[in-house]
Amino acid sequence: MLHLAVRMAGHRITALLAVACAVLGGAALITGTGVMAESGFRSQLPAGRLAGTQVVISTPQSFDSGPDLPIALPERGTVPAELVDELAQLPGVTAAVGDIGFPAALVDADGRVVPTQDPRTAGHGWSSTKLFVDAKVDGSAPAGARDVALDSTTAATAGVRVGDRVEVVAAGRAAAAYRVTALVDAPDAGILFADPTAVRLSDRADGERAGTVDLIALRTEPGTEASVAAAAREKIKNTGKDTSTNKSTAAAPADLIVSTGSERGDIASPGAGAARSLLILLASSLGGIIMLIIGFVMASALAVSIGGQRRDLALMRAVGATPKQIRRLAAGQASIIAAVAVVPGVGLGYLLAGQFRRMLVDRGVIPEALPLTFSPLPALATVLLLGLAVQVSARSAAWRTSRMPATEAVAESRSEPRTPSKMRARFGLLLIVAATTLSVVPLLSRTVLGATATSMAGIIGAIGLALAGPALVRGIGDAAGRRLRPGVSAPTWLAVSNIRGYALRLSGVVSALAMAVVFVLTYTLAQTTVMSATAQDTRTGTLAQQRLTAPGLGGLPAGTLAAVTRTSGVEAAAPVSDTTVIREYEQFGDPVVESGSAMILTPAASGVLDLDVRDGSLAGLTGDTVAVSTEVARSPGSGLGDRITLVLGDGTRVSPKVVAVYDRALGFGPLALSHDLAEGHTTAGLDQSVLVRTDGSAAAQQALTALAASRPGLALAPTDTGSGGSLSDAPPEVWINLALIVVLLGYLLLSIANKLVATTAQRQGEIATLRLNGTTPRQILAMMRREAAVIGAAALTTGLLLSAIPLALLGIGFLDRPWPAGPVWLLPAVALTVICTAFITVELPTRQALRTAPAHALSARTPASEPAPQRARSSPLTTFPLALRGSSATNSTVLGTL
Repeated sequence: MLHLAVRMAGHRITALLAVACAVLGGAALITGTGVMAESGFRSQLPAGRLAGTQVVISTPQSFDSGPDLPIALPERGTVPAELVDELAQLPGVTAAVGDIGFPAALVDADGRVVPTQDPRTAGHGWSSTKLFVDAKVDGSAPAGARDVALDSTTAATAGVRVGDRVEVVAAGRAAAAYRVTALVDAPDAGILFADPTAVRLSDRADGERAGTVDLIALRTEPGTEASVAAAAREKIKNTGKDTSTNKSTAAAPADLIVSTGSERGDIASPGAGAARSLLILLASSLGGIIMLIIGFVMASALAVSIGGQRRDLALMRAVGATPKQIRRLAAGQASIIAAVAVVPGVGLGYLLAGQFRRMLVDRGVIPEALPLTFSPLPALATVLLLGLAVQVSARSAAWRTSRMPATEAVAESRSEPRTPSKMRARFGLLLIVAATTLSVVPLLSRTVLGATATSMAGIIGAIGLALAGPALVRGIGDAAGRRLRPGVSAPTWLAVSNIRGYALRLSGVVSALAMAVVFVLTYTLAQTTVMSATAQDTRTGTLAQQRLTAPGLGGLPAGTLAAVTRTSGVEAAAPVSDTTVIREYEQFGDPVVESGSAMILTPAASGVLDLDVRDGSLAGLTGDTVAVSTEVARSPGSGLGDRITLVLGDGTRVSPKVVAVYDRALGFGPLALSHDLAEGHTTAGLDQSVLVRTDGSAAAQQALTALAASRPGLALAPTDTGSGGSLSDAPPEVWINLALIVVLLGYLLLSIANKLVATTAQRQGEIATLRLNGTTPRQILAMMRREAAVIGAAALTTGLLLSAIPLALLGIGFLDRPWPAGPVWLLPAVALTVICTAFITVELPTRQALRTAPAHALSARTPASEPAPQRARSSPLTTFPLALRGSSATNSTVLGTL
């Protein structure tokens, strides 16, 4: 059977090339997605500044959400400082360091802030040099309150040497003069102060974080890492029992974790560790649509390939092959082609994953330090998934021919069924109705998740069109045939006749092109519509004209808000920051965990922001309170006056009271925490920005500009740039989605082009017959061009109709109008692409077929017309095993009937 499958494949190279392209592209996409998913699970960040230590004690930097994936916690928690001395006494420990990080930045001689990797945690105590591996120190340790050590990279950028005096902005305090006592050559060493100075600057001597450190790092003797880690776990466990009544804001010791090896990378960079979760989310969100498109493309390519072999398969049935053998033969042939194409496809997928990672790094979505994990697992998953898809698609394509009686199968091998399957048409229409129903989701949920229903509705509708297409095309052909005038030209009459007689063939091409139209329109316009609605919410809800930030300082220095408030022409000013929170609630009796961004506001926020508050007031944002969006308020127990359960960005669980419900969640997020609630639970501990509403005068603008210029590191920018809804200002995730749309569209169009070429190439016998009957090459080209026009017009029409309802409902739900937002050139570009694809992929194979003599084309496609010796050498039927044939009486009867 395998030998026969190989022989048959050699006679259908053109059709099987379309299958090979579908498998190759599918293998690349699945492998690339698999690499991203595996990297999200298994990739580890480098230990960074913790590389010189073997054991690290810290708070967990991820939240265990039960059966779901852990959620990264980007804010740094705290550890009781008293544990440093206790852990230093453990056997095998050579050094114990309580590390503290706080905002710090160096100001050069020109008053500019010298950039650092993360200014929020650039400041450290001198004892943290014990964390580094073979750090080279030029100078002596800082001893006084005005001494400082710099890492060599920062010093070289600022042109500073040992003994120079520099200005440093530390922990939100005003810039102060320090003497440089040492230069430290170590990765991410930061700005180092004397340990008592670091404790004072980071507010660890008094206040909510008194008596705490960020983490405790242990250096151990060689070979004792495992025993020290075990002893440390036992120590913090026992200490937790003794201090269970401790009400400090530091994490209870029982909540601490011990990390070793590759686990230290997440502790060193808690914010960067969240990038792994993003990789998993990207891979999971892409996986569904990629599998749908690959399955659709592969099924259609195999349908064309096996459809061109219906006569061979029917003759095999006539000589005794069983239906199971026919399906196995079709599946074996497809598997051979898939096995050849999957190897380069997998290799291309690994390269594609690397390019995708580069794009994510360039857009600032994931850190440069996060590597990809390469293993055979994605390749193995690709082979299994594509193998299953090929087997199912091939067997399904051969199902009808294998189940038909031999005589009927041979009779139908040169034509299509006269009546399209009613069951198939009904199921297709049912899918289209289901897609239309799914399109209603944006009206009920004005969220990013609600917008994704638009894209899914379009794809499901296109699949429904593929199933109901033959009946629809047959109906259109019959209607066109009845309306043809008696004097219509021969090419037009032939084109209409082909539409009526080969509805299945034509509908397969139309539905594939329609899917491309639907995919591009729904996915692209869903992205741009959400972006436009977000910009509209932000623009309408932001009353302030100016935003003051200090990105190079890790946060705004203390006193900035008071200085802004005293500025002439300022009518209102309020600090605005953001963090990450996790919300826990129950839905239909099951626990639900959601992670999202949250603003940090004060009661003064109502003077600079209009969140469209529906219930309550932002004036109540004091103490342990929170404001929620209307989407959140719909959840049980999340309305005005209720207390909801949240986990803050550092892992602290709180139960704030809901004091306001607002409506502009797209622009401002689902939650807004009170400033008091978030205090002490962010890494920097400083405000990120101040929104300023002025009287609109030029004098007020000049006063604010002068204020920003007088303080190092401050940056003043308008809140409304006037282009928030354009693609040039799109956030990184939008560009990522658009890039993926381009890749998937390229794969889809390439597969469609191969399918059209294969379909046209299989019509060589039809073209040769027309030429022998007197049809000129010019008339044949005219006929094929009319068919291409019908294909392009039908694909555009059906694609637009399938996209119209989902996009109209999306526009109503997000923009209060029955059309989406997006670039005006998108629809003409899609139409031009579809028309060009239809015409080029029909024109070129037709011209190639016209170069072949009609008699030669018919003899090459009809083995029975050849001389017996030549026919025996070229026809795969002659190699069919005798064991598969039936009795001689049965064969004689069947062949006599034929």
